[in-house]
Amino acid sequence: MPRQVALLRGINVGGHKKFSMAQQRALTAELGFQDVTVLLQTGNIVFADPGTPPEETARTLEAGFAAALGVPVPVMVRTRDDLAAAVAANPFPQAVAEPKTLHLTFLSEPPADTAPLDVLDPAVYEPDVFRLLGRDLYLWCPDGVGRSRLATAVTAASVKLGVTATARNWNTVLKILAAADA
Repeated sequence: MPRQVALLRGINVGGHKKFSMAQQRALTAELGFQDVTVLLQTGNIVFADPGTPPEETARTLEAGFAAALGVPVPVMVRTRDDLAAAVAANPFPQAVAEPKTLHLTFLSEPPADTAPLDVLDPAVYEPDVFRLLGRDLYLWCPDGVGRSRLATAVTAASVKLGVTATARNWNTVLKILAAADA
């Protein structure tokens, strides 16, 4: 059965917007979604594809979560095939040997204006690199993302893109895809 994946932004970070895995699973099911699996505390929900466009599914989940929690919870939804395509499109295949160094930021839509990213001079941030492909932003920091100046710059720039964004490390992306394939 085809699957969709909901990627929640900004929950369970620094003690804010607490939304347990059990709550995520139960509320998603209450909203009419079936065969719900939740991975990790960061908001990765896999469920049977309801046959609605991902954008409509995202609106349904956002409204339901906001009503239940009393705070907005941005949600991006991808089909299983969208997620598999993003994995296949990875512009940094050499990074998969050290998956914790590779991050994928999911954007709600392709940004109309990429100027905030375009002004970043790649030479200043070497060996770290990024690439925007449609609504997916890949960031590879070979020496780790924790102290990466590029990771900080890309995060600041992504706020200015005018779209909602949420990032996952490559290990998590692969786990979500595996759950969507189960």
